[in-house]
Amino acid sequence: MKKIKGIIRNHNLSTIKNRKRVGVIILFLTMLIFLLFTIRLSYILITGKVAGISLSEKTKELYEVHETLEARRGSILDKDGNVLVEDSSAFSLYAILDENYTDLEGNKLYVQEKDWPTIAEIFEKYVKIEKELTLKQLKPSVNKEGKQVTTVEFGTNGKNLNFETKRTIEEELKKKKISGIYFREEKKRAYQVGNFASYFIGYTNQDDKGNEQGVMGIEEAYNDKLSGQNGSRSYEKNSAFGDVKPGSAKEKKRVDGSDIYTTLDSNLQFYLEELLNDAAQKYQPEHITATLMEAKTGNILATSQRPSFELDTRKGLEDPNTARWSNILVEDVYEPGSTMKSMMVASAIEENKFSENEQFLSGNIKIDGTQINDWNNGVGEGNMTFRQGLAWSSNVGMVTLQERMPDLWQEYLKKFGFGQSTNFGLTGEATGEIQNKTTVDRAMTSYGQGISVTHLQMLQAYTAIANGGEMLKPNMISKVVSSNGKETIIQPEVVGTPISSETAGKVLEYMKDVTIDPKYGMGKEYAMDGINVSAKTGTAEFFENGIYQKQEYLHSVVTITPTEDPKYIFYMTLKKPLLQGVTANDIISEVSNNLVKRAMVARD
Repeated sequence: MKKIKGIIRNHNLSTIKNRKRVGVIILFLTMLIFLLFTIRLSYILITGKVAGISLSEKTKELYEVHETLEARRGSILDKDGNVLVEDSSAFSLYAILDENYTDLEGNKLYVQEKDWPTIAEIFEKYVKIEKELTLKQLKPSVNKEGKQVTTVEFGTNGKNLNFETKRTIEEELKKKKISGIYFREEKKRAYQVGNFASYFIGYTNQDDKGNEQGVMGIEEAYNDKLSGQNGSRSYEKNSAFGDVKPGSAKEKKRVDGSDIYTTLDSNLQFYLEELLNDAAQKYQPEHITATLMEAKTGNILATSQRPSFELDTRKGLEDPNTARWSNILVEDVYEPGSTMKSMMVASAIEENKFSENEQFLSGNIKIDGTQINDWNNGVGEGNMTFRQGLAWSSNVGMVTLQERMPDLWQEYLKKFGFGQSTNFGLTGEATGEIQNKTTVDRAMTSYGQGISVTHLQMLQAYTAIANGGEMLKPNMISKVVSSNGKETIIQPEVVGTPISSETAGKVLEYMKDVTIDPKYGMGKEYAMDGINVSAKTGTAEFFENGIYQKQEYLHSVVTITPTEDPKYIFYMTLKKPLLQGVTANDIISEVSNNLVKRAMVARD
């Protein structure tokens, strides 16, 4: 018995000891945890970091607000201040289908099935969305992940809506007590409708950061001035009340973009677009370029090309029939043909190599064994004067003059700006090339073959003839106005004086023969009642696929009006039109005469 009691007493003692040990261990662990916690807390308090993350930075993220003050992109305007391009607000339709979307009072803020037909009717009436599309979008559906779709949009017609359309739809919905239809506001670039000097003005796209970037034309060339600089605003919220912490506000003011005033006359530009639309539709040329310029300033009043695209919709920009979009007026080069002959005559007069009554035998001429023919298969018109040779557009007459001054003629080509950029201001401007390696190459340049030029170079060269010998840089910008109102006026720029005023006057008089000489005038279509017009026509073979294309031509004309006191220079090219019952001069004069007449009336 004593032995059993001893065993029990020893067991109890052992249990007490074990409890004491456990208690000591728990106490030790508690102290250790408390110590670790204290050390950790002290570390956090001293460093201000948890897991390498700054608590102060996290606090700032929670209570500090940063806002971007987005700069307004500058507008593009015509010479009279009419807006061609500007920033505006656009709105996109969307609907909420989530039945949990209610306010605190339980009012339904989502689209209800009973309203589907009415919504479809409203959308069809005001934004031309087909009823079937609206009803399809409003029906419950699931996405690719199998989740219920809670928000839907309504296609292209439901985007880019103006404020008036938004307001009208909202009024209709309110009147019929329909909920769940909303508008998302977006900034957009608003352009003139349809074709309107589209390549000249250009357009914008958004970059990865959502900023508007110019893609072509003025939008690209003047992107920095148009963009301005974004500002910023930051402040701290009071963590207890959510209001702004006193003294925490910081603001950097935004600088809106500058407004760009072009030299375009909107009335003349719209009319030119209309005339070119008709020409392109009727005669289906490969391309057209046309420009009306002020003779005494170099300012471009109207300019266009075909193919083109619509500024507002960009329709035509991705035309599958157009291999590569290009700004033909700036980027493309071509052999101009006989419109170069005016420069040949001007150079010969300047160097006393030209006598208007001196005769030569037209038809053909040989240069180093190569025969060069006049345009009527080398038959010619017998003997004629050099003045008549310009009106009749004789290749033989021009080559004869060039032979009298072969080296000087190469110098004059440079004086007139060929083979060099006009520094017009748009990206991608070509410079062209002068073929002068052989005697035949140099001879051909006198009548506009063997030399590649741009539309702008031809306009620039003709300003010397129209402006008393002073050659003016083609210009598209009249002024730049910064957001603070500072104006930078663009003045006419003389870029050379290749000929004298006397020479320029004589060439103008000889070019008038093109429109009035009953026998030798090759451009009688450009004559206008009551106004003397100086003109020069051109028909050039073009070099393609390694050879000159026979029976396929680039037709062109330059007109300067009026002869006595030039106000306007018009230049147009027409490549491979369908000539069925009409001539190239018939097509071009329909554009040039109508446009110049309207400009003359507007000036009066």
